[in-house]
Amino acid sequence: MFTGIVRSIGRVVSAMNADGALTLAVDTCGLAIGDWREGDSICVAGVCLTAARVDSGGFAACVSRETLTNTTLGSLAPDDPVNLEPALAAGEPLGGHYVTGHVDGVARVAGIREDAGSLRLTIEVPPPLARYMAPKGSVTVDGVSLTVNAVHRHVIEVNLVPHTRTATTLGTLHAGDPVNLEVDILARYLERLLDAQWRR
Repeated sequence: MFTGIVRSIGRVVSAMNADGALTLAVDTCGLAIGDWREGDSICVAGVCLTAARVDSGGFAACVSRETLTNTTLGSLAPDDPVNLEPALAAGEPLGGHYVTGHVDGVARVAGIREDAGSLRLTIEVPPPLARYMAPKGSVTVDGVSLTVNAVHRHVIEVNLVPHTRTATTLGTLHAGDPVNLEVDILARYLERLLDAQWRR
């Protein structure tokens, strides 16, 4: 479980494909990992990965074919920046919202504009996921917890305050860029509870 509060911008060291899977090595760029262990969950660009190897400066993880199909991780190359967040520990502040790192789909940045010191992003959401978007609700974009400011059918608008622009990779996005999208897990459970089909 994560919160969508990015702790560091890491850098891809290597991305090696073999037999349809990807082995990804990441430099955590100063993020303290002294208590990390093999098997720990780490959120990389919004995707929950399991650390297969941990050393003093970073970690390596295997990215399955399923994950490569449903996220942007397959396009990563050496030196690419990635948002990093370790798993939430008991007693830590929940500053964002509940994030699983199970990406629901790849969205696309439709537009970016300045907005009173912030950046206003317009994002095209895959149509099947649009029903989970609600004004003032939560959404995770490349691992960053954001508030949905407006919804127009399958297009949403979110704001990046100055801190988010500099502390995450979102400040470097351009129109047309793909992003990993995770809907609010509470919306998914609510839909399931309201769906009478499962009770039949």
